Amino acid sequence: MRITLAGLAARHPAARAGSAPALKPASLEIRSGEQVAVIGPSGAGKTTLLFALACALKPDAGSLRLDDTDPWSLSVADLQRLRGRLFLAPQAPPLPPRQRVVTAVLAGRLPRQSLAASLRSLVRPAGAAEARAALARFDLESKLWERVDRLSGGERQRVGLARALLSQASLWLIDEPLSSLDPSRSALAIESLTAAARERGVTLVTTLHQVDVATRYPRVIGLRDGTVAFDLPSAEVTPAKLRELYAQHEHELTAPAAPLEETIAQAPAVVMNCR
Repeated sequence: MRITLAGLAARHPAARAGSAPALKPASLEIRSGEQVAVIGPSGAGKTTLLFALACALKPDAGSLRLDDTDPWSLSVADLQRLRGRLFLAPQAPPLPPRQRVVTAVLAGRLPRQSLAASLRSLVRPAGAAEARAALARFDLESKLWERVDRLSGGERQRVGLARALLSQASLWLIDEPLSSLDPSRSALAIESLTAAARERGVTLVTTLHQVDVATRYPRVIGLRDGTVAFDLPSAEVTPAKLRELYAQHEHELTAPAAPLEETIAQAPAVVMNCR
């Protein structure tokens, strides 16, 4: 899916009415099948950008086009169908605590299932083998029949990523997926995610706290104070560029991300867009 932003401005999903946009007028183009990392200090507008791309936030100014379609000019039914081609994974996946992992992963298929099939799958999951294969890419196949509330924060994050593999979305929007993962798990998660996107020809936009991981992507966009500070091939993201991007926030270049439990407490209530 191709993305075109022209002077787009939007408020944070948890912002009060009348507050200033977290994302200032921004213009970008992302080609179909491209993989892009978005970095920047806290409050830079990264999450707001993802929610705008997911058609979960109506722009305050400017325009968004997805494959030459303006989502906000569509009827309600057509907008819903377009959202079925998008997959938004928030940093704290909203997984019901008593739900089994297999059901949580299979929820990625909901856009192409009837209501009756979806309800039957809650009782007797259809497609457990597909769910197991998706989990295996994140080293979680042994958790297939576990309840979500028995998983660690990092395991819940990886379940959220595995769900993307069951979707038929052509745009994956992944928000801070590594906040509860150690370095080895982080490397596996990103390698699995980017490989799966490549195999399917999916456009992948990932916000990341870890700059060293972000520079493994072919293209890196740096946001600061709601504006695009740079948009460069990863090889051109120099230490000087990073120091300028994180000025007055230098500790975020090396400090670990906040634990997932803290993120859950602070994050706005959202629904993972898998329909």
